[in-house]
Amino acid sequence: MAKAIMIQGTASNAGKSLLCAGLCRVFRQDGYRVAPFKSQNMALNSAITARGLEMGRAQAMQAEAAEVEPDVRMNPILLKPTDDMGSQVIVNGVPRGTMRAGDYFRYKSQLVPDILAAYESLAAEHDIIVIEGAGSPAEINLKQDDIVNMGMAKMAHAPVLLCGDIDRGGVFASLYGTVKLLEQEEQDRIRGLIVNKFRGDPEILRPGLAMLEELTGKPVVGVVPMLEVDVDDEDSLSRRLESTGRVGLLDVAVIRLPRLSNFTDFNPLERMEAVSLRYVHRPEQFGAPDLVILPGTKNTMGDLRWLRESGLETLILRHAGAGGAVVGICGGYQMLGRSVSDPEGVEGGGSLRGLGLLPADTRFFGEKTRTRVTGRFQVPEGLFAALAGVPFEGYEIHMGATGLSGRPALTEITDQNGSTRGDGACAGNVWGCYIHGIFDRAECADALVSALLKAKGLTAEAGAVDQREYARRQYDKLADGLRASLDMARIYEILNGRA
Repeated sequence: MAKAIMIQGTASNAGKSLLCAGLCRVFRQDGYRVAPFKSQNMALNSAITARGLEMGRAQAMQAEAAEVEPDVRMNPILLKPTDDMGSQVIVNGVPRGTMRAGDYFRYKSQLVPDILAAYESLAAEHDIIVIEGAGSPAEINLKQDDIVNMGMAKMAHAPVLLCGDIDRGGVFASLYGTVKLLEQEEQDRIRGLIVNKFRGDPEILRPGLAMLEELTGKPVVGVVPMLEVDVDDEDSLSRRLESTGRVGLLDVAVIRLPRLSNFTDFNPLERMEAVSLRYVHRPEQFGAPDLVILPGTKNTMGDLRWLRESGLETLILRHAGAGGAVVGICGGYQMLGRSVSDPEGVEGGGSLRGLGLLPADTRFFGEKTRTRVTGRFQVPEGLFAALAGVPFEGYEIHMGATGLSGRPALTEITDQNGSTRGDGACAGNVWGCYIHGIFDRAECADALVSALLKAKGLTAEAGAVDQREYARRQYDKLADGLRASLDMARIYEILNGRA
């Protein structure tokens, strides 16, 4: 049975996911069979496993760092918010329905057998399990029947490292306060503290660290700097959604929808020197982009209404009408069509007029499509004509289906069951499809950016990179950063029950 160690945080975005990924890489480099685990994750960024099951993007990223295949057992419960009060509840990779927050709070204790079965199965196959908590263990209003923080640590008999984000300020108070709000049994599970995201000279912190250790009775096992590593982000707290200020030859504007999901689709474009990729939430941010992207969303109809009410729809239509390039992925593809209807009430019912830029109509129904795919572009038009024959791979994860009128499908895809079919549509300089991760292959990202550069009369190299090799270098860089800043000897003692 595997040994376990758990990372909890004083708040959301304290850096738990990155620390877990880094520890997965360190332990793997040291020769151990390691797997990540998070009993319950709330995020709109998700991934599809080789078996066609849905799991949190962060655990898929951590599995990649550990050099193991992403497995839904690593994240048995995934909550995908549909609005401010409810979420789709996904258990063992399969949707179990949509619940209001209060209903789920009362229901979650029934999921303990699913959590334990997933965890124990993983633990039987690995040497080390790196467990990630959620939010903070000191959210005292949520402690009853906790299944993700101290409740999970107890089920797994896992020692806990508690991390705090010093970049936000108040890290000493947040670490001390978190420890002291816990019951004594929970405090005893915390075997070390981590100060995360530090900028500057760690020597300046030493008096405060000594006092923190004295007040809490817990050792500080490391001060981790603000590591400049580039791995997939979990959710909308990502710094990627903020302007970087970098200016490239191409201006790519991604519409930042309220329920934006899987924005990791565009990380490969952001990494290209020729591209300045930015997220646009208000009309005054729109500018004069070379490409507008409508991304995925957990609520197509709600975000389509927002797009219309915000004034961004008018700007997108004006851009397309002037010959500008527009791409839609998943929910964004659905919005680009003529209509979206929901006769079964999957997103609340009713129907809406789409942007009308593609000859497509979408109808929602209860079953979710979840599959990995490979494919090629077939009949792109306009400035995208050069994409014809370009290969890609990715995954589908969506409710509903989209039908085309009078045009062939944009791509031909083969799913993980070996079935081949068409997907997507193109009309002039506008195209859309359901494929998440479509730009991960360098050929696809390179072809898209090269077409846009050519349309501007530029001959610069697109500069796409191999995403797998890029990710490998980032995980190694992350591991190097943790080895340099954490007391790994002490962490191994904690892992082995000797500290």
